[in-house]
Amino acid sequence: MEKNAAIVGAGLIGRAWAMVFARAGWHVRLYDSVPGQLDAARGFIAESLDLQAEHGLVADPAGACARVAYVPELADAVSDADWVQENLPESLEVKIDVFAALDRLTPPEAVIASSTSAIPASRFTEQLAGRARCLVAHPVNPPHLVPIVEVCGAPWTAPAAIERALAVYTDVGQVPIVVRRELDGFILNRLQGALLSEAMRLVGEGYVSAADLDKTVRDGLGLRWCFMGPLATIELNAPGGVADYSARYAGFYKRLAQQPPAPDVWDDANAARVAAALGPPAEPTVVERRMRWRDRRLMALVAHKRAQTDSETKE
Repeated sequence: MEKNAAIVGAGLIGRAWAMVFARAGWHVRLYDSVPGQLDAARGFIAESLDLQAEHGLVADPAGACARVAYVPELADAVSDADWVQENLPESLEVKIDVFAALDRLTPPEAVIASSTSAIPASRFTEQLAGRARCLVAHPVNPPHLVPIVEVCGAPWTAPAAIERALAVYTDVGQVPIVVRRELDGFILNRLQGALLSEAMRLVGEGYVSAADLDKTVRDGLGLRWCFMGPLATIELNAPGGVADYSARYAGFYKRLAQQPPAPDVWDDANAARVAAALGPPAEPTVVERRMRWRDRRLMALVAHKRAQTDSETKE
C-alpha cells in the first residue's frame, strides 16, 4: 500500500526529512512557497542520496529521488497525506498559522508533527478541531544522518497519535523516544545546554582553549557516548553499577551542582571571549565545505554503527 508523506518547508530540515521518508519507500511531496528553496532542495537531495548510497545507506538512490515531488502549493502537498512533517521557522505565530491550515487541509486521520526545537505543541494547537492528532517530533540536524526523534504531545494529544508516531519513525529508520510531558527544550537540547553552558564557562574563563575543549568531547566523551548513553556508560565505570558509581563520585557531582555555570556565560562579553578563542568566523563557502565533510563523516559512522549492531544481534 502506498504511503504518502507531506513535508512542509524545504530548508535543511525539510529536505532531510524528505530523504528519510523517500529512502524508506514513502512517496513524498515537499512543499515550500519559495521556488528557490525547492530548486535548492532538489539538487541537495539528489547529491546526498548518491553519497549515502556510497556508504551503503540507500539501496536505490535514483528510486528514492524519484519518489520526491516538489510542490509549490500547500493544499496540493497535503491533500492525501498519511503523515505531515512541518519544518517552518521557529516562530509561534508561524506555527499557529500553518497548523490551522494543516488541520483544515489534511485528511482527518493524518498525524501532523512539528520539527520545532523548543516550542511545545500546546502553544500552537490548542484551538484546533483536530488537536488530538498534533504533536512535536523534534529531530537533530541533519535528521537523515542523526536518527533520534523526540516525540512530545500536548496534554490533549491522543495516545494513538503518539503510538502512530513511534511506528512511523521506526518504519522510516529513525530512533524515536517519548518525552512524557512538555518541558522547555525537550530532552536533547537540555542535555546539550548543560554541556554547552559548562563549555562556555571553561573556555570563557580561560581554563582551557577552545580547541582543547572540542578535543575533549570529540576524542573523549563523544567516543564513549557514541555507542552507549551516559547512564549506560557510568554503569560500566564502577563494579557495582550506577548505585556504586553514585556512592564513589557523588561528592564531586554534588559540589559541581552547587556551582552551576552562571547565566552570564551566555552574555555578549563571554560569547565574544569564546568567539575570539575560536578565531575569525569562517566564510560561507568554508562553512558549506565543512558541513559536507561533517555529513560524509556521519555517513561513515552510521554505516559502522549499523554493522556493529548487526553483528551484536547475531552473537
